[in-house]
Amino acid sequence: MKKNAVACLLVCASLALAETRKIVVLDMPAEHIAELQSVSPDARIVPVDETSLVREAADADAILGAINPEVLHAAHKLKWVQSYSAGVENFLFPEFKSSDVILTNCKILMGPEIADHAFALLLALTRDLYQLIPGRPTGEWRRDGIHPIELRGKTAVIVGVGGIGSQIAQRAHAFGMTVIGVDPKDMPLNPYVSRMVYPGEIDSVLPLADVVFISTPLTPQSEGMIGPRQFELMKKGAYFVAVSRGKVYNTDALVKALDSRRLAGAGLDVTNPEPLPKEHALWKFDNVIVTPHIAGQSDNVNARQMELFKENIAHFVKGQPLLNVVDKQKGY
Repeated sequence: MKKNAVACLLVCASLALAETRKIVVLDMPAEHIAELQSVSPDARIVPVDETSLVREAADADAILGAINPEVLHAAHKLKWVQSYSAGVENFLFPEFKSSDVILTNCKILMGPEIADHAFALLLALTRDLYQLIPGRPTGEWRRDGIHPIELRGKTAVIVGVGGIGSQIAQRAHAFGMTVIGVDPKDMPLNPYVSRMVYPGEIDSVLPLADVVFISTPLTPQSEGMIGPRQFELMKKGAYFVAVSRGKVYNTDALVKALDSRRLAGAGLDVTNPEPLPKEHALWKFDNVIVTPHIAGQSDNVNARQMELFKENIAHFVKGQPLLNVVDKQKGY
């Protein structure tokens, strides 16, 4: 059994013998607090904001929302932290990584909307919508200079085939694309992915890509993995779409690839830095679509998050294994 799973079982088993568990919940609406409280009489849900977090964390068994060195130092009873997002790089400071506190995240839950957003960015580029939409306010009926391309028969390389990347693969397959996945894990058979390679082999598949999707979490291993050499390996006319973290790719190298017209366009929901400064070079390209890190938003994601939080609270107070446990050493 993996070390993380063993730790989770031991911690949860000890909690099963404890009294009511105090669970601190950061910045959540009152109706959601009531919903969480309804899960179990053995859980005491305490809403907090940034100003009261450290004080209330002192005797908390669990925290939903955030952790930092000050909070960890104050939280002497802490056993579990639940992230509101899939990415947890901001949680993994040294003291927390080396602690026995369990970290869970929202991986997979945001896959559908982020995958939809990735394809919205790609289609806006491949169907030349980025050229047509600006003419709407003036009623411009424009057909000249518009050259849409179809996705059927094209190749998508997806960097990170987890909860988000697997959803992107499903959509790419439905469009008739060949899908190549890049991931450090040995993945189960996926009917939407024709080939898998490890990150160390990424240079061998980038020249095949008509579009490269970035959907890998940010870890020490993935930071900067798409650098100058990788952009140079991409075929002329390829598209680049990033929806996980901006630090996975080298921004200056992307600007160079766009400036030299190696790339046909880029769709970016994540950048480095964020927010992208108004004077940044990426804003000058007509064939670059930038959205403000909103791919994870939708009308359904909050409901899915609440179901996960409720299920994990129920498991926590019963001393059962939690869902979406993060390997803090790997970062996902």
